[in-house]
Amino acid sequence: MKIIVDAFGGDNAPLEILKGSIDAQNEYGCEIILTGDENKIKACATENNLDISKMEIVHTEDVISMCDNPLSMRNEHKNSSLGLGLQLLAEGKGDAFVTAGSTGAFVVGSNLYVKRIPGVKKAAMASLMPNDEGKFMMMDCGANLVCTPEVLNQFAIMAKTYMEKVEGVENPRVGLANIGVEETKGTETLQEAYKLMGQQNYNFVGNIEVRDIPAGGADVVICEGFTGNVILKMYEGVAGVLLGNIKSIFKTNVLTKIGYLCIKKEMGGFKKKMDYKAYGGAPLMGISKPVIKGHGSSDARAFKNAIRQAIAYANSGAIDEIAKAVSK
Repeated sequence: MKIIVDAFGGDNAPLEILKGSIDAQNEYGCEIILTGDENKIKACATENNLDISKMEIVHTEDVISMCDNPLSMRNEHKNSSLGLGLQLLAEGKGDAFVTAGSTGAFVVGSNLYVKRIPGVKKAAMASLMPNDEGKFMMMDCGANLVCTPEVLNQFAIMAKTYMEKVEGVENPRVGLANIGVEETKGTETLQEAYKLMGQQNYNFVGNIEVRDIPAGGADVVICEGFTGNVILKMYEGVAGVLLGNIKSIFKTNVLTKIGYLCIKKEMGGFKKKMDYKAYGGAPLMGISKPVIKGHGSSDARAFKNAIRQAIAYANSGAIDEIAKAVSK
């Protein structure tokens, strides 16, 4: 299995990207192809005593930043570390691509170079997130701010297939994010989507209110990109504040510190359960080959898990299943 890695994508590149890639290579036995400035990659590895001797480096000095126009992937930044990686994937030089770089550039480049699965109307970001029952997939998380009912239905087909093939969830429950559970709630688009999704052969459980998502109301939550991105950011923010406040409470005095020692194991389990970094990143569903977007702030562990996710996606056969389902 060959994984193409954008060595200069993300806030902590290239150091954390290299460390995560080394960990993934050692743990999963995959081959790593790095794209980026070869001299800077080797200098970073030397300075931090990292062994990248088994990794191939495809050199390019260009990097597309978060501030650059994503459409510059067409020309100006075509051969950036992100753009070059996607082109290598399209040419069959690897089995999957992973970056923690610009989301907009990632979406544009994936559509431009790797292409969508025939019949897929729009590719969408699909994030795996923790809930009280384990995890769920939310789609779209920001790639498409406005969607038709037909597009939302395709999102459901793709996410349902991913959860079955990659995550091993049998007959996943599919919910439509809305402001109420009644089929007459929400915008005209959501009302039409409800009717359409109710006619499909997947396990549609109807509308789901945002407050019910953390409790595990569905295995797949479908929404437009604007709604999904707002939910995603709020979800991560609330989790961070909640854990921070719990930590502060236990530091209040000697008694609370003793109390923490009594439940330290359980608190560790809770923190692990709510840790989004364990999922690594988000696949851009609907693209003809596996492409994974890691968090911009990814550390080595998060990036290693993004590579693990890419390997699982590539091995699952999910893309072929999506192609068959969409063609019907």
